[in-house]
Amino acid sequence: MTEKNPEKIDEEKNERPERVERPERGERSDRGQRGADRRRFVSRPKFCQFCTDKNLKIDYKNVELMGRYINETGKIRPRRQTGACAKHQREVATAIKNARHIALIPFEGDFWAEY
Repeated sequence: MTEKNPEKIDEEKNERPERVERPERGERSDRGQRGADRRRFVSRPKFCQFCTDKNLKIDYKNVELMGRYINETGKIRPRRQTGACAKHQREVATAIKNARHIALIPFEGDFWAEY
């Protein structure tokens, strides 16, 4: 039988794998290069359609206009997507709800897929 020296056993337990050096914060690693070739999304400034065009009125009977503010499932799109100011977004939401109650717009479903 071969017996190991107890000191060698302790040394083997204490050995750690070599530490891999990480790149500095400013440097890029290979892991972050995955989507580097693709273009990054640059958001363009949004502006309120109703503030710029004073003649455009929010009306619950204008189904085409209301359709721009509803997604394909029938939900009202948020301000960050539509670009409307807070005042006009509230008015649009109220007009959409009125149009739903009068059955000009369905509450849910793929109504907009037809247009």
